[in-house]
Amino acid sequence: MPTILCYGDSNTHGADPVTGARFGRDIRWPGVLARELAGIADVIEEGLNGRTTVWDDPFTEGRNGRTYLLPCLRTHKPLDVVVIMLGSNDLKHVFNRSAHEIASGAQSLVDVVLESGTGPDGGQPQVLLVAPPALSATTDRSEFWGFHERQAVARDLPRLYRTAAAQRGAAFLDASILVAGDPLDGIHLNAEGHGILGRAVAQAVRGMLTLAQG
Repeated sequence: MPTILCYGDSNTHGADPVTGARFGRDIRWPGVLARELAGIADVIEEGLNGRTTVWDDPFTEGRNGRTYLLPCLRTHKPLDVVVIMLGSNDLKHVFNRSAHEIASGAQSLVDVVLESGTGPDGGQPQVLLVAPPALSATTDRSEFWGFHERQAVARDLPRLYRTAAAQRGAAFLDASILVAGDPLDGIHLNAEGHGILGRAVAQAVRGMLTLAQG
């Protein structure tokens, strides 16, 4: 059975914007994906709060997404599809990165996957690059986390992510037109958002698996 790896940040881990705890697996979008693909594919969750594309967080260790990606791929191989949804944390003021730098960071993760040899028979896994969910209006929480005044940069990400995916022959999904951070904290998806995103990813992955089998 094909294996799908979901590699992301707190919105893949399932941070609840109301309680700050973690949503149950049945609510988190990778869990929704698993339910949608039951009997079709296995789904592995690899979400970490605060994970960036390629930047080291000065306040918290181990959040550089590039550093852990290859060991993660080798741990779970063989992988048929790798879903990457990172870039939200790159928007923080502490990193001060432009939209094109964030998209380049995401593209470098696609390169790691494609060059990893962790697909079936040592080949390439397919990649679905997902542009992050939209930011909602700034709240006290999102300002504390460093996301204030970054809306313009966030709005440029989907266009650049689409280009990054196309340049590497990866599939693309724009989460920002589907879901946004809950108004309570401005960043994290609520339960409804997880459901919407999980179903959208499932539709994209079904298409990718069909093409691979055909």
